[in-house]
Amino acid sequence: MSKALILAFFTVSLASTVFAQDSAKVDSKHYSVEFENSQVRVLRIKYGPHEKSIMHRHPNAVAIFLTDANGKFSFPKGPAQDFTSKAGEVLWTPAITHLPENTSDQAFELILVELKGRGAMKTGRKP
Repeated sequence: MSKALILAFFTVSLASTVFAQDSAKVDSKHYSVEFENSQVRVLRIKYGPHEKSIMHRHPNAVAIFLTDANGKFSFPKGPAQDFTSKAGEVLWTPAITHLPENTSDQAFELILVELKGRGAMKTGRKP
């Protein structure tokens, strides 16, 4: 194999890995693990004004907003999506790969309860 072909293969492999990274591992500035067991992982997520993350993934989860939040999600494919949430709002979030950004002048904070095992499946089927 030529060096160029090997380099191209390595680059594509690395790029696909980066798009599927664990948020707490690749962006510890914004994501901290508060609790974890075999069923769930609980993340505390904090973004300062106009802060942006990197592309990462989450399994099925429940988001609990501790503050109001205004931001934007970018995705590996497709258009970006703006979001607005109020303090106290609780949302189901299906498994996703995204890049979050705080688009406001105010910091925001939320708790994300990521499901593990069967609950983390992307299908959303009920047991």
